[in-house]
Amino acid sequence: MAKSHKNTDGSIAANPKARHDYEIEDILEAGLLLRGSEVKSMRQGGVSIKEAYVGVKSGSLHVLNMHVPELKHAAHGHGHAPRRPRGLLLHRREQSKLLGAIERKGYTLLALKLYFNARGLVKLQIGLGKGKSKADKRATERDRSWSKQKAQILRRGMQ
Repeated sequence: MAKSHKNTDGSIAANPKARHDYEIEDILEAGLLLRGSEVKSMRQGGVSIKEAYVGVKSGSLHVLNMHVPELKHAAHGHGHAPRRPRGLLLHRREQSKLLGAIERKGYTLLALKLYFNARGLVKLQIGLGKGKSKADKRATERDRSWSKQKAQILRRGMQ
């Protein structure tokens, strides 16, 4: 039976702006504490992690501000709130490492990508990042533009 999510690689949602606004230093994979209606809604699409970030709530890490639309066909009373905090499933050592890092000045945890792994479980790729200044953003854009131009020149030279 074919899965109904849109992308063939299992990707549900991505946050491309995170790499533009932050210098990502470390990337981790985390599981999510979800309800059944949330997983079904993710398979239908419409999930947004553009404004999502990872914060501390009750001493553990939660993904905040992730929008998972309500499932239209969920039984009354068994649905979910679209922007509720969702717990992250991490090893204790990883969690303590990340908690220590975000206590340092300028570091934040970002939701980079939400996807289904090979076993069909929902995973969240989180990145430990430090905010970029406007000059850093311009330098990154300049480097990216130069790389594209270089590739075009090399392709033209090969023909």
